Amino acid sequence: MRNKYKKSTCSSVIVLCVLILASVSIAGAAEPLGKRIVLENGMILLLSEKHEIPMVTVNMAIKAGVTTEPAGKAGLAAITAALLTQGTDKRTASRISSEMDFIGGSLSVSGGDDFASAGLRVLKKDLRTGLDLLADVLMHPAFEQKEIDRKVRETLASIQREEEEPGVVANQAFEKAVYGGHAYGRTSDEVAAFLPKITRQDVVDFYSARYSPGSTIIAVVGDLNEKEIIPLLNEYFKGWKKNDQPVPAPVAPPVSDRIMVRKIDKQITQANIMMGHMGLSRENPDYYAVSVMNYILGSGGFSSRLMDNIRDNKGLAYDVHSVFSAQKEPGAFMVGIQTKNESANEVIAETFMELRRMQSEPVSEKELADAKAYLTGSFPLRMDTSAKIAGIMTSVEIYNLGLDYPQKYPKLINAVTRVDIQRVAKKYLHPDQMIIVVVANQEKAKLKY
Repeated sequence: MRNKYKKSTCSSVIVLCVLILASVSIAGAAEPLGKRIVLENGMILLLSEKHEIPMVTVNMAIKAGVTTEPAGKAGLAAITAALLTQGTDKRTASRISSEMDFIGGSLSVSGGDDFASAGLRVLKKDLRTGLDLLADVLMHPAFEQKEIDRKVRETLASIQREEEEPGVVANQAFEKAVYGGHAYGRTSDEVAAFLPKITRQDVVDFYSARYSPGSTIIAVVGDLNEKEIIPLLNEYFKGWKKNDQPVPAPVAPPVSDRIMVRKIDKQITQANIMMGHMGLSRENPDYYAVSVMNYILGSGGFSSRLMDNIRDNKGLAYDVHSVFSAQKEPGAFMVGIQTKNESANEVIAETFMELRRMQSEPVSEKELADAKAYLTGSFPLRMDTSAKIAGIMTSVEIYNLGLDYPQKYPKLINAVTRVDIQRVAKKYLHPDQMIIVVVANQEKAKLKY
């Protein structure tokens, strides 16, 4: 009895602490994220004042992602972003690194699907130094040939290593099948085919066409106000050339009207299965109902139907989950499963059953309540650091969500009904149009599909 009482008491204390933290966080989340200001050069500033500690975090999104690459030049966006910190007209890569290390800050630039990202984190007293470095790498990259060659070698070596990972192989094959020629479906093979042919002029041309203040969002979170940050940004980014070149029109993803199966043979003991199809964009009004529906279906971990059925009840899978990858353009819906080769057929059949059950049977009141409680309760954790606040502010601007998004989000989730769940399940789940990719020992899997 004593042990049982201690366990119960500990559990109660943990729950109470979580509730207290959640209530504090939710109170903070009720405030608008910050201010939106358009700077002189066209750059959009999102400012959130946080005066508790003398730090400043900057997150930038530049419309220079994979979706803006010229046809046939897969990997150009990512390598251009990676090269920005590898030397400027007046600084070498080592000097950039040493100057940032000297002030104890961090500076990074990376590529992405829709946007390239740049990040800066410094003490307020070192903000001028940080902004000078950030502006220098964004406005005056050197793109030295030796650095291009080095990045190409590193990227090709990374691709070669990834080819040994069944999960990576399955994911790339799935995305290619779903997206076709659309940029979201670019594969490592396409990148590896282009990079050996890349020229410095390719990089310079892409940079000149895509890196511009008018294509940039800058979120600033920290110990400063509007009167302090605007003059600094106007000063350091004053010479950044504006560029109004249009982004290439995206290639339409293929339309599937039947189940399609791709089998990839590997001598492994565990099958990696991905099943899915096109989903929806982040700006789709049904996003919130789909989020609740998907939590119940497969994103809720051990609370989800897929996990409960396939792993807990039948012991068929090591991992099973579902994802709606909602981006600027429609992303993919995907169910990912890891199971024994011999269990592949049964796991696929059970997944189909759960998808159809989601469409045909209303979810229970408890399932709906639990999903809402998790999604609204965990939301403040997306804003518990300055870096997360800067990131969510950038996303809010990209997806046109409004700076009052923290106030709207719980209301939008809580407004979802059981009828909504069944409606979006019928609209956005398509069992008869599934793309199924199975990386497995095909002789042992003996797929019937």
